[in-house]
Amino acid sequence: MPAENLIGEENQGWGIAKYLLTLERLGIAEVAASRACLVRLKALANAETRGNEPLFLDSTLMAEIAAVEADLDALEATEYRFLFDPQSNGELGPESSILKIQGTLIRQRLTELTMVVAGPFAQTTAMELPTSEPDAARSFAPWATRHYLNFRKISIYGGSNEIQRNIVAKAVLGL
Repeated sequence: MPAENLIGEENQGWGIAKYLLTLERLGIAEVAASRACLVRLKALANAETRGNEPLFLDSTLMAEIAAVEADLDALEATEYRFLFDPQSNGELGPESSILKIQGTLIRQRLTELTMVVAGPFAQTTAMELPTSEPDAARSFAPWATRHYLNFRKISIYGGSNEIQRNIVAKAVLGL
């Protein structure tokens, strides 16, 4: 390889790659996207009814949504703490693994709860939707199903959550 194509110092490629992986993991956490998904989930739970009541009044569902929201708030605070730590010099280390693990778990849980709100319509494809007066569950069910199935992979790419737990155990906890 010609010397003019060298990025960084010679023999420092793995250090550069590890730095880029921390940024990738931060991006995979997707706090803002999870926040938007949470807002949509609440709106859908409020619009969808079972019997004569909005799902938003179901105490079990609301407890699960509240738990995910608390986890998301904690993740966001943790992300800010890591990103704006004056001692870090703008570099994230193995802490990015914590963000990746929690971010993917939250995102997957949000898609699971969206499937709960979709109920039996979650099995409906866009092609099967009735053309007359769609209600909230019918209109978002194909979206919910696609995201639920698609987001199973986020705990794998960027380094599986199991590998990230090992990184945290070694580098952060000193185990």
